[in-house]
Amino acid sequence: MENNKASNIKSSFVPKKKTFSEKFDDFKKSEGFYNYKKSKSAIAGTIIIIFIVGVALLGPLFTVQDPYDIASLSLMDAYRAPSFMDPDNTQFLLGTDQQGRDVLSAIVYGSRVSLYIGIVATLMASVFGITLGLISGYYGGKVESIIMRLADIQLSFPSLLIALFLMTIFGRGVTNILLALLLVGWVKYARTVRGATLSVKSSEYIEAARVIGLPSYRIIIKHILPNVLTSIVVLSTIQIGNFILTEATLSFLGLGVPVTEPSLGMLCSNGFVVLFSGMWWVTVFPGLYIMLIVFGINLLGDFLRDEFNPKLK
Repeated sequence: MENNKASNIKSSFVPKKKTFSEKFDDFKKSEGFYNYKKSKSAIAGTIIIIFIVGVALLGPLFTVQDPYDIASLSLMDAYRAPSFMDPDNTQFLLGTDQQGRDVLSAIVYGSRVSLYIGIVATLMASVFGITLGLISGYYGGKVESIIMRLADIQLSFPSLLIALFLMTIFGRGVTNILLALLLVGWVKYARTVRGATLSVKSSEYIEAARVIGLPSYRIIIKHILPNVLTSIVVLSTIQIGNFILTEATLSFLGLGVPVTEPSLGMLCSNGFVVLFSGMWWVTVFPGLYIMLIVFGINLLGDFLRDEFNPKLK
């Protein structure tokens, strides 16, 4: 009887796990969701991002051709003007390029490569940079000095210049450009996480964790890392757009992805040679789509930055 009472008393102090619907209701009542509903720019950015991802995933189901299947191309369709300029052209809405490739189909397929590079490069750079930032901020000493001096040296050069140098060494290819973006992008993560770690590691609960004998890796993973994730989310959102722009610039200069794995930047490069000859649509439409992608990402990133910045509350 006493054991049952003890177990009942003990269970009354154990927090009840919330169901998914309860957690979702709490989220809808949160301040962050309320601010999101009030922010027209955040909603617009979300709509743009959903549209872009939807086009990348489902667009190939509705395109008139596979723009990189040579058998489906015809030189007889080269440089067809968009439908709104040529009433006889009802098949190629945004016109064609020098190989008879449908520009709209090429944008859909090219956006998949650009988004893949932007997202994967951001994940790689964030993991590498967060790791170095946590190590330098928590342990300090010579390790911190070496990591931060490397970061300072890299920041003294323009990121694009470093990427151009690395791609000249590595050669063209998706894997090589991911590696180049990793080596370019880790610095911002390392410096951001190091600063956040220095402010967190002096907290009382971190000292208590050390006193009870928790190993350093558990303190870093369980107590420090969750407190620096908000700044990482904001940085990663904006970094995706930056990496897409960097990849587009490298591809435009002929140092990005190969012809067999085209991106939006390469589409702009292919059309630039005829930009002033009247065939402007070959390069303008891919360029506008890059602008739309980065614009949507930055809208959402600006909202997250303002929401997670306590100084703006």
